[in-house]
Amino acid sequence: MPNTLIDIKNLFKSYWRDSIEIPVLNDITLEVHDGEFLALMGPSGSGKTTLLNLIAGIDRPSKGSLTVSGTNIADLGESALAKWRSQHVGFVFQFYNLLPVLTAFENVELPLLLTSLSKAERKKHVELVLDVVGLGDRMHHYPKQLSGGQEQRVAIARAIVTDPTLLVADEPTGDLDKHSAEEILVLLDRLNQEFKKTIVMVTHDPRAAERATIQRHLDKGELS
Repeated sequence: MPNTLIDIKNLFKSYWRDSIEIPVLNDITLEVHDGEFLALMGPSGSGKTTLLNLIAGIDRPSKGSLTVSGTNIADLGESALAKWRSQHVGFVFQFYNLLPVLTAFENVELPLLLTSLSKAERKKHVELVLDVVGLGDRMHHYPKQLSGGQEQRVAIARAIVTDPTLLVADEPTGDLDKHSAEEILVLLDRLNQEFKKTIVMVTHDPRAAERATIQRHLDKGELS
């Protein structure tokens, strides 16, 4: 039986606007096993990015338990949560979030600067993951010298360079043309199948969701 990596029980999330409570997620219960690739689908405003941010420790639930890799992250203080995120979660966003003044190599190296790795060890890690994403020959290029698909591959390399427990991707193909989107989906599939990465991906694209091993739908804060 595979290990349960993410265990969510009776989770609620609301935001307050002045004195008005706005419910976003309603009584979510979800299990994701180690090595699974989960696609969270749903219309805009359904709460899928909010759920992803909760799983990634970017946001906190209003009520309920949220355990990732054995840690109830809902109970962690701010500094403990930041440390947990840096050790366990790799982030892939729709708009890449690369620093334009840094090369692909330097962008990917950024998360490693917070570790105790030597410069030589960092170089080895960065070159390895850039090879994995097919950009070993572009490591000294700046983002403006790369296509959108290549920028997203650099962002994925940055997300996996620390060998995180969990990869979270928020609409990773949302800003790409059809060909580049397909390349990114093939890469995510490979990271899941070959490298056994657990991936939680938010998408509204059915073709992207087909790559996942599990698909769940959110609508008006309810999970089905």
